[in-house]
This record gives sequence, C-alpha cells and structure tokens, in this order.
Amino acid sequence: MRHPVVVTLTAEATAGALAAYPVAADCYDEAVAPDGALRPASRPALELLAATDLDALGTRLAGDVEERGVCFNSVDGTRGFVLDPVPRVVEAEEWAVLEAGLVQRVRALDAFVDDAYNDRRIVEAGVVPLEAIEGCAYYEPSLRGHRPPGGAPWVGISGLDLVRGPDGRFAVLEDNLRTPSGMAYARVARQILAPLLAGLDPAPRPLDGLVGMLQSTLYTAAPPDAREGDGPFSVLLTDGRDNAAFFEHQWLARQLRVPLVEPHELETRGGRLWLHRRGERDLRPVDVVYRRSDQDRAGSPMGELLLEPWKRGTLGLVNAYGNGVADDKLVHGYVEAMVRFYLGEAPLMPSVPTYDLSRPEVLAEQLPRLSELVVKPRAGHGGVGIVIGPHATREAVARVTAAVRERPHDFVAQELVALSRHPTAINGRLEPRHVDLRPFVFHAGERVAVLPGGLTRVAFTEGSLVVNSSQNGGAKDTWVL
Repeated sequence: MRHPVVVTLTAEATAGALAAYPVAADCYDEAVAPDGALRPASRPALELLAATDLDALGTRLAGDVEERGVCFNSVDGTRGFVLDPVPRVVEAEEWAVLEAGLVQRVRALDAFVDDAYNDRRIVEAGVVPLEAIEGCAYYEPSLRGHRPPGGAPWVGISGLDLVRGPDGRFAVLEDNLRTPSGMAYARVARQILAPLLAGLDPAPRPLDGLVGMLQSTLYTAAPPDAREGDGPFSVLLTDGRDNAAFFEHQWLARQLRVPLVEPHELETRGGRLWLHRRGERDLRPVDVVYRRSDQDRAGSPMGELLLEPWKRGTLGLVNAYGNGVADDKLVHGYVEAMVRFYLGEAPLMPSVPTYDLSRPEVLAEQLPRLSELVVKPRAGHGGVGIVIGPHATREAVARVTAAVRERPHDFVAQELVALSRHPTAINGRLEPRHVDLRPFVFHAGERVAVLPGGLTRVAFTEGSLVVNSSQNGGAKDTWVL
C-alpha cells in the first residue's frame, strides 16, 4: 500500500486542526479532494471545526453521551458510544442514486428469502446453487412452505454495510437482515451534534421520519385482521441488559410507545401469543413482535415461543425468522443476480466482488490469491475471524489457507476495498480515518423507505479497516443534503 502524500491544503483549510492534513494517494477521501481542496459539501462543517478546540469539543461530546446513557453492553462490561464531531456529508444527487439502489436490493433480497423457503425458482434456473441455501448456517428447514401472514415482507428492516472504493463508487460489503442495529445511535448522534453545528448552510435532511418508518413496518407485518380498529398491538422483544444494543432497544421502545418485553413475559396459548406483566391480572394478545434478540434461530427457546402463532397467521414478526439465509456472506455474492432474476432490472448497487470457495473451480483460482483477498468465516459477525490478506502476517495467511483448503464451504473471499477515509478528531487535530456507512431500509409492503444517511462507522486506529465498535470503532453523524 502506498503511503499518503502530504500536500498543502487550499487556503480555507490550512488553519488550526486541518494544517498538514495528508491527502490520500490510494483511497478516496470523503471531504478532501486529491488536489487538497475541500469538497464543497463538506466545506462549511470542516471550516468551522478546523478552527475549533477539538479537545474541548470531544470532552463536551463525551459528557453528552454519558448523560444520555448511550452505550454498548458486553460480557466485558459497558462501553460508551464514541461519537466523532466531524459529520460525513453526502450530496443530494449522490444520495438519490444510493437510495434507489438500496430499495431495489432489499426488494430482491426479500423475494429471495420467500423463494428459498418456497418454490426455489432461482435454484431451478441455475442462478443460485442449492448448497448456497441449504449450506447456510442460518437456513431454517422448518420454515419450508411457510410465508409471513397477510403477504407481509420477510425483510422488514435491513442495515446494509456500504463502502466507497478508490474510484469513489459505493458498493455493498454485507447485507444485514436478521436484527440490524444502529438506527437509534444514528438518531442520537444527530440530536447531540445538531446544537454544535447549528446554522450551517445547507442543513442536513432531518431524521425525524425514523419512528414513522418503523411504525409503518410494524403495521405491515401485522396479520390482516389486526390492522382494523385501533390497529395492531406491538411489542419490542429484547434479551435484556446483556444484549449489546440494549440502549437502542430501550430508546426505540420509548419512541414507538410500545412495551419493551423479555421472553419470560410472553406465552403461547390457543395459537396466539400473549403478554403478561407483573401486577397485571389480564393477559393481552400480541399482534406484532419486533425482534431484537440474539436468539435469532427458529429452534431457540424464543423461536419455539414465537413460531407457532407466526405459522398460524396470528402473529407478525419483524424481522421474520429465516432471514439469515439472505444475509449469509456466501449468498451475498449472488445478490446482483437476484436483482436481474426477480425484478428484471439492471442492479443499481454493486456488491463487493465475493467468491464462492465451495465451488472447486473458484477455489482453485482464488486459493493462491488469499494473500491479496479478505477471507471471512461464512457465518461470522462483528469482524471476528476476518483475515485481511495484504495486512496479515505470513503465518496468518498460511493458517487461513490451510483452513480454507480443508473446509472451503465455511469461508468466503472478497476483494479488498481500500475503504474511503474522512477527517476525524484525533488528539486535537483532524486526521484521516477509514469509514463505512450503514443505511437503514424499511420495507412496508408497497412502500420501501430509506432513512436519509444512516450511521457512518469510523475506525479510530490509524490505518485500520475494521470499524466495529468492539474493535476501537466509533460513529459519525451522516448528513444528506
């Protein structure tokens, strides 16, 4: 990898924290052009922040985050949400292209999930191999022949991970369709930063529509007869405080004005799901469960609790069990083909090239290239187990090569994308750090909506391409103009 070239930025950027900012030689910078000029959309915020005491601002932000209780939970304890003050800005024209591509992609993925559990037309046509479905760790054989009640989508809420390559084009790195997280953190990031950056022109599109998008998605998931009268009764189901995103569960339940419940408060009786809460004598029938539990397998205790009423058509689920068959890392490599097959359209949003190592001819071609590629466990998450070939030691490459040779069905390989970078507050200065983008898509039947922007995740470690919060990552507010 080539080292960045340090050039002098244009006059408006040389003051304070942006002095001697290194211009990228091998990746795309979201805010600074190759000639050192600030990109027009990013200029107002950067000019303001370049002349700001970033250490003091960081202390203020950390205090606001702590006061609001914004955090992640894990077995190692609670970790505060780390918010960088520099917003990422996306032009309106570019966002329109992204939005159309995201909507198209989610429609195709939803069609694939339905097809995988029913007719399997895409397998018969030779577009997706049967093993890609039945070899998936999150494939649920017990759901064969079933569909969500009332024609509701399988994929109600999705969070797709986008990366921008050196050519400036966005591509999808992963499709997250089981229980995607981050939307509340995006909304809270905007609430915290808005007063600090007030008055900048143009202002970003508001995120106030998040709750309405969620409500529409829950309503669409409800059984048809539950949509009458006062509408469906929904609950948000959580594992409790041990879940990493428990803060988000609490925040969303408050915003939606629905009960936040744990499994012991639910029971199945007479083909329906019922809520019983301490101090309340009567049971209340539940029409929709917004699942935010890590127990996302149909055979888990929670799955056994919910599946009977779902299969009987008396309960809607967001998201439905079985969605994992479409956010599998191997299946990811076939999504562009799904768009062509199900929608009859040219894909608007490319995937990062992904190689199916279970196919002998692909394995033979890619095995000698693993030192150039990113190798991922097929069912992994959170960045665990990933080997980035160009950045790995010779020993690490040798180990993963041996593992792939022995168990090719358990891994996928992707081309390495030099993630775009963005000015980020580091020790009182603005320095480049790599970022990705997780937009959120809400499928309410005929209407598919995208939250403007989503959550930009940033790797605070210099040179790191892993943006997960568990590995020294944080977040930025994302502005769509």
